[in-house]
Amino acid sequence: MTGNSNLEAVAKRLRDAYAAGPVPPLRDVLAPTDAEGAYRVQAINTRLWQDAGRRIVGRKIGLTAKAVQAQLGVGQPDFGVLFDDMALADGGTLDPAAVIQPKAEAEVALVLARDLDNPKATITDVIGATAYVLPAIEIVDSRIADWKITFADTVADNGSSAFFVLGTEPRLLAGLDLRTCGMVLEIDGALASLGAGAACLGHPLNAGAWLARTLAAAGTPLRAGDIVLTGALGPMVALAPGHRVTATIGGLGTCGFRFGERE
Repeated sequence: MTGNSNLEAVAKRLRDAYAAGPVPPLRDVLAPTDAEGAYRVQAINTRLWQDAGRRIVGRKIGLTAKAVQAQLGVGQPDFGVLFDDMALADGGTLDPAAVIQPKAEAEVALVLARDLDNPKATITDVIGATAYVLPAIEIVDSRIADWKITFADTVADNGSSAFFVLGTEPRLLAGLDLRTCGMVLEIDGALASLGAGAACLGHPLNAGAWLARTLAAAGTPLRAGDIVLTGALGPMVALAPGHRVTATIGGLGTCGFRFGERE
């Protein structure tokens, strides 16, 4: 098992990278598929950030596409923590100085009305606990140079998270077909990514149920009010200053943001 001192050092390496720039992959300490060690690093930084005043508002799910799982040599998704200061207003502007090598992806967001603390949670449980759903854009980023990540790299790096945008018109799950809903991600009005709900573990609620089970089993269950970003519905898109990003998801509507000013 990787020693605590080594994990603490890796956690600091990642924290420092937010200001100092990306670092090499973490393979000197974390084997590519070392989930236990990687989540311990994530937990170290989560605790330190909470102590510094950041507030947890939910979780994000990553690696929901089977092709990406195969690329990283794993058979499961991963998760990261959403903090209050990661939220960007719909229509707002993200300062390019706040990220390193950002990419955008469109997702379905769940907002919970009740706790999900059953380690055997099913889609039915997720439906019963969900207050409403929203279209979302996750701005992912990596503190690992050139996105040369393994499963352990992205988990330790808080799921390669950065910021997120939520739509402003809540929709009830009743009457929605999140499996077959289409997704269009546009950059400056031009098509940049296409997808559908089925691209996310076969159904975004499958991803939600996986997360609920995983966190409940770890003793850190999802709580009422939490936001859950269920995972990408299509390929992520690299961002450049001045880009105006808009995501439209069938039945849920639209959200978007501007990535700074054009150079």
